[in-house]
Amino acid sequence: PFPASRRGNYNLEGVSVKMFLRGRPITMYVPSGLGPLRAELPPERLQLDWVYGYRGRDSRSNLHVLGSGELVYFIACVVVLLQLPARRQRHYLRHSDCVRCLAVHPDRLRVATGQAAGVDKDGKPLQPIVYIWDSATLQTLQQIGLGSFERGVGSLAFSTADQGAFLCVVDDSNEHMMSVWDCARGTKQAEVKSTNESVLTVEFNPRDSSSIVSSGKSHVFFWSWSGGALTKKHGIFGKYKKPKFIQCFIFDAAGALLTGDSEGNILTWTRTPGKGGKEMYQIGQQTRAHEGSVFALCRRRDGTVLSGGGKDRRVLSWSPTLELLHEVELPESFGAVRTIAEGPGEELLVGTTRNALLRGTLGSGFTPIVQGHTDEVWGLATHPNCCRFLTCGHDRQLCLWDGREHALAWSLALEDTGLCADFHPGGHVVAVGLLSGRWLVLDTGTRQLLAGGSDGNEQLSVVRFSPDGTFLAIGSHDNFIYIYSVAEGGRKFSRFGRCTGHSSFITHLDWSKDGRFIMSNSGDYEILYWDVAGGCKLLRNRFESRDREWASYTCVLGFHVFGVWPDGSDGTDINSLCRSHHERVVAVADDFCKVHLFQYPCARPKVGTGHGGLWVVWGRTPISGGPPLFDWGGGCWGGDHVSPQSRVAPPSQAPSHVYGGHGSHVTNVRFTHDDGHLVSLGGKDTSVFQWRVLPGDSA
Repeated sequence: PFPASRRGNYNLEGVSVKMFLRGRPITMYVPSGLGPLRAELPPERLQLDWVYGYRGRDSRSNLHVLGSGELVYFIACVVVLLQLPARRQRHYLRHSDCVRCLAVHPDRLRVATGQAAGVDKDGKPLQPIVYIWDSATLQTLQQIGLGSFERGVGSLAFSTADQGAFLCVVDDSNEHMMSVWDCARGTKQAEVKSTNESVLTVEFNPRDSSSIVSSGKSHVFFWSWSGGALTKKHGIFGKYKKPKFIQCFIFDAAGALLTGDSEGNILTWTRTPGKGGKEMYQIGQQTRAHEGSVFALCRRRDGTVLSGGGKDRRVLSWSPTLELLHEVELPESFGAVRTIAEGPGEELLVGTTRNALLRGTLGSGFTPIVQGHTDEVWGLATHPNCCRFLTCGHDRQLCLWDGREHALAWSLALEDTGLCADFHPGGHVVAVGLLSGRWLVLDTGTRQLLAGGSDGNEQLSVVRFSPDGTFLAIGSHDNFIYIYSVAEGGRKFSRFGRCTGHSSFITHLDWSKDGRFIMSNSGDYEILYWDVAGGCKLLRNRFESRDREWASYTCVLGFHVFGVWPDGSDGTDINSLCRSHHERVVAVADDFCKVHLFQYPCARPKVGTGHGGLWVVWGRTPISGGPPLFDWGGGCWGGDHVSPQSRVAPPSQAPSHVYGGHGSHVTNVRFTHDDGHLVSLGGKDTSVFQWRVLPGDSA
């Protein structure tokens, strides 16, 4: 042990931090002249401002119009309430995993939403649940079925004949358990094994709450509910071909059941007496409607019926007796019809399989009001001088979003998966890195291709312009960083050099403020520094880079941000981070669906939980010598031991504000040009979130 008096006068210069990820040591040097670091929550907070996207690719009946006139739909873990034409969003944020289904109460005020089970940070399954909530106040009124459902909630429906007193739920277990619940008390009234085949939708008969219908793979079931028992009867297809799937159904104005199936037919079902006086449900009429599946049916207020095609992308209008009245075809770019809802007057709202919401009429056609990505999203770049940002991903779409108008400015089809992007400092040019190893440079105004190249066939993970726009750095999975000279405002590129020295693929990189140096991270947790202006040389004495100032901070490994790492991390828990432009906070995208907001710098000692986990130790560098001692909150930490004078164990992670809403690993985060907003990407949930950054005095 060293004398306690040494602690107060200890000089930070020359101290290093060593962190272990998967047993690999990572040494970080403390900047000289560093003042006291306080591990505190930042005064800034985040508030969800806008959610871009809609889950139409694999969900059904998830678009409704509330009594307030708001549209209600979902994506990721968020239920969105969209007010048109004011274009205001509100958000129900109680769910802890992806929302799978939605039903609106007959009063058009209350809403029920069910979620998938999901897993926690340790991989343990969580329990799915249904929430009933007030759409005016966003207050939760009842939680249904915690501990009763398996895997997730697949479909649900309110009863109608008794003013919505009951809720029917079908879960995603092997037996697709069907249960009926008292909405006011939250108690289970009945439960039964439904079928081992997939169940796609369920509804109460609007005239009789003791009658329930469910449909799915190769079946239509007619259920009778009496007391605590649910009994079913099979719909009999008879002389008609049994379709592989019955995807949707409605009750027409006369009370008959109409089903839409994978054969493209609308079947009208009738109830007839059978043997022994028992009722049978048979097909009374078959109407050929669509090429491919019928994905959606909707009964309008005037009794006419709408159907939506899954292959032909058509919306058809039918008379109550199923005579074709009108048809309209959706543009191919929006995909097939997923669901149809009736708006005010003649207006219709259509959700599509390419995650778009359209508004229009049968006579005038449809225009998009919500658009989004359709596959995993990774690339993100914010504009240098206005509230716009670019995203790209596995759907091969490059999208420019207007953060003030909350709308898609334009989208462009890429030749391959887009993984990364960056704006030139002038704002008129953007570079995009692809899975194929090719990079492109586009004019954001004309969308014309200005330049492009390929330095190998490995995927690109990062592209980054220097602060003055004279260089473009391209980080590849072939372990190299390629440097290009940039001229004519980002319209001319020539190969300048290559940074060679990493032993694994490049993950992140940042330029110094003077545009001469690069800091980079790799897949095996290296932190390397490069003299680009001096010929792309590797700076082997990393200690000499400790005081260099960085124009951006997106590297996930470094002294200024190592406090963001949780104990026991395997090195993949953090996908992205970004320092704000005013250098007061750092946002983090983790692998557990969360966005964090830490203070910056976020350097905090901590100790790990095992040899395979994350350990942090403080010590003097060999350069400056001296005893391996560091003072932190009354504790002396040095080398790889704790001195007997230590009284306070360092906490496991620096404090942060934590925000949910994404339903998948968060792949990227970036602040907008004025730090007024933060943008985050939800990976496989395809969502793009725009968060408002609230200053400390208004948080």
